[in-house]
Amino acid sequence: MSILFTLIAFVVALGILITFHEFGHYLVARWNGVKVLRFSVGFGQPIFRRRIGKDQTEWVVAAIPLGGYVKMLDENEGRVSEKELPRAFNRQPVGRRFAIVAAGPLANFLLAIVMYWLMFVLGVEGVKPVIGLAVPDTPVAQAKFEKGETIVRIQNETVESWQDARWTLLRYAVNQSSDVAVETINQRGEINWRQLDLSGIHPDELEGDVLGKIGFNAYQPEIKPVVAEVTPGGAGARGGLAAGDEILAVNDKTVNSWMEFVPEIQSNPGRILILEILRHGQIIELSVTPQAEIEHGRTIGRIGITPVIDQSAFDALRVVVTYPADEAIRKALEKTWETTALTLRMLYKMIFGDVSWKNVSGPISIADYAGQSAQMGLVSYLAFLALISVSLAVLNLLPIPVLDGGHLMYYTIEIVKGSPVSEKVMIIGQRVGLAMLFTLMTFAIYNDISRLTTG
Repeated sequence: MSILFTLIAFVVALGILITFHEFGHYLVARWNGVKVLRFSVGFGQPIFRRRIGKDQTEWVVAAIPLGGYVKMLDENEGRVSEKELPRAFNRQPVGRRFAIVAAGPLANFLLAIVMYWLMFVLGVEGVKPVIGLAVPDTPVAQAKFEKGETIVRIQNETVESWQDARWTLLRYAVNQSSDVAVETINQRGEINWRQLDLSGIHPDELEGDVLGKIGFNAYQPEIKPVVAEVTPGGAGARGGLAAGDEILAVNDKTVNSWMEFVPEIQSNPGRILILEILRHGQIIELSVTPQAEIEHGRTIGRIGITPVIDQSAFDALRVVVTYPADEAIRKALEKTWETTALTLRMLYKMIFGDVSWKNVSGPISIADYAGQSAQMGLVSYLAFLALISVSLAVLNLLPIPVLDGGHLMYYTIEIVKGSPVSEKVMIIGQRVGLAMLFTLMTFAIYNDISRLTTG
């Protein structure tokens, strides 16, 4: 069911992104009087087709949803009658051709703005940026942040959730900034300013847990080592554990919280452990052998129990940030610009070897992210759509032949030199572009498979 949900979320995302991109081409082509022969979402065998309008444009949904295209009347792709020559794409002035091609990526930028606007209006759910114990030997530890402090501002930017903090710090970490001012307020109401030195964080380390690499741990309310549920047939049940048991010690080592208890279980798969338990006011000892399981390539122990959780303590850390419609537009524009700039910086660093090509994600990873974000709710899914839409726009604007950016490059040359690029150059460029795209896709799929096999 999870795989089906992920697949549906992925196909819906692709459908929205591709349709908007191609509709940008279609709309501007029609505005400029160019005849559109086919509008296709997907490649391969059509599973739906219908001819609509005066021009009898063929609207197609095809079986392979990894792209799409708008086919226009063009002498380079077939015979055009004398009567329809003025409506052929290749007969249009270079400025019009430039506008038609650029409209696809611009439509994706517009889609990102709309998605971000909806996200900010609906409200972004997050966790208050309350700091837990700093990771040793990290910039956060060196700056002497204290447990229980709440981040209020980074440089001049207000921070209301860990998501805000992560996004803001990621921008400074990519640039390896050495002096990032962070304003915090502690539990006594005292305001502090601390300086983060991110110059030692290599951009290649920023994949995944950015906050953890910098040294931040989110504050977690203390969970007492009291058992809420015991999985039937699990190692805990076989050892005699029951709901309501309070764990006092493991192999004579005192346990004060659930966070102290879990590592003792995980680090001892298949080994007999003696648990000291408080049950109904009496202290008893139980013998438990954690069951060995593989998680992310390593063997850990599990006993199949869950703790008693004070949900109100966790709810107090949750925050929903909403904005009025007009302010949400400004935030959406800023977010789209920041996402574009960050994407370009990461791409630049990958090209020059400062960031690993392992950061390139293929269709499997994107499908996984689509499923995860959809399960988290509408706002998370909108954020995912906006991010991928920006990435698609940036990718298509790269000056690679066969992409929109390659065509725009040719039209720019044509504007400068006053005549089109020769057919020979375009054929060579197409071969080079296809080779580059094939190489990029190979990297992406290899990374996907690597993530699946190694975690």
